[in-house]
Amino acid sequence: MPQRLHSSPRRRRGFTLIEIMVVIAILGILAALIVPRIVGRTDDARIAAAKTDIATIVQALKLYRLDNGRYPSTEQGLRALIEKPTSEPLPLNWKQGGYLERNSVPKDPWGKEYQYLNPGQRGEIDVFSLGADGQAGGEANNADVGSWQL
Repeated sequence: MPQRLHSSPRRRRGFTLIEIMVVIAILGILAALIVPRIVGRTDDARIAAAKTDIATIVQALKLYRLDNGRYPSTEQGLRALIEKPTSEPLPLNWKQGGYLERNSVPKDPWGKEYQYLNPGQRGEIDVFSLGADGQAGGEANNADVGSWQL
């Protein structure tokens, strides 16, 4: 007698429409719970990144002062950390290669230049970002982020 190769009933393959709908519903519920929390964190992350950049710049400025006896002037700006200033006050012992690792002054998380004042209005020197709106003052993510907050 010939034997059957498949004695069991036909095997199920794939998913049913109900199973797929249940998975989609679960994913929708998870997205509704998680996405609002993640989306609101973008501004917080940018502010934290600005504070980290500012702390790095302030440390480089302190090294500049240690080598040269003073901070760069407001006119020389943060550029003095990557290029030897040619205007007064000239640095006495400017470090070859500069004071920032990437040999460039970073931009703030909103794509704008960091601001620098010497003397500062809130401290000996001020390094700050004008926030998302690029204007002084503001609230929330439009607020200034500066070295006085470190």
